[in-house]
Amino acid sequence: MLAWRMSDQAGARFQQLVEIMRTLRSDNGCAWDRQQTVRTLRPFVLGETYELLDALDRENYAELKGELGDFLFEAVFLAQICEEEGRFSIADSIQAISDKLIRRHPHVFDAEGKASLTPGEVKERWEDIKQQERHDAGEPDQTLLSGIPRSMPSLLRAYELSTRAVTVGFEWLTPGDVLDKIDEETRELREAVETLGPQSKEAEEELGDLLFTIANLARKLGVEPEAALRIANDKFQQRFDDVERQVTSKGERLRDLTLEQLEAHWVIAKATTKDATATKHSTS
Repeated sequence: MLAWRMSDQAGARFQQLVEIMRTLRSDNGCAWDRQQTVRTLRPFVLGETYELLDALDRENYAELKGELGDFLFEAVFLAQICEEEGRFSIADSIQAISDKLIRRHPHVFDAEGKASLTPGEVKERWEDIKQQERHDAGEPDQTLLSGIPRSMPSLLRAYELSTRAVTVGFEWLTPGDVLDKIDEETRELREAVETLGPQSKEAEEELGDLLFTIANLARKLGVEPEAALRIANDKFQQRFDDVERQVTSKGERLRDLTLEQLEAHWVIAKATTKDATATKHSTS
């Protein structure tokens, strides 16, 4: 009963958001909102996506609540523009995803469905249904990897490409096999740099192969590579900021120090980070 009450509230509040958006785009609304197009909203959609991911990574649910609202607003904004152009409404988008979910989950919604399918079997069924839908729609034949946008961040695209390939068994047997491949790609990169130069096209290609294999290792370990890299970025920034504070507290400048001096400060920063992490874990 509680679930139904919450659903009713969601419907009313979503409709309120739609009406607010219509008002903002109306003649008596906001000049900035009226000026926007589907193209000008692209950076805002991207920005809200990354802010949402940041809240997810930090497991900050208070911020996540607000970021989900911002993310939802961008969808309503885009749909409102499309409705004004006579293309579709947000209601059409909701209906489209509802129909798709039901259509691609026959093991749940069909009377004779098999709800006991494993996650792997569900993914295989999902891809088969997608392929059949394209065929029924008369679309040109597409490969297994079709539909993965080239505009995705390259590391995430590498992860998605390999994830799709795995559905037909194109996979390393163990994480150790992927690590061996990383060693191989590292050797090839080193050879390209030493023989053809660090700026050579071959070195660039070998570096790409290495990064692609690392993305595969992340998938094999069950780690989302973009999330792992964000953590590494944050850790590097925290430690480098600490190095800078150590240096400036002595009235010195980073650019005036030797690499050996910077390394000494870095060792201190690493130890500080580890101590802080240990303290956090011991008190949690």
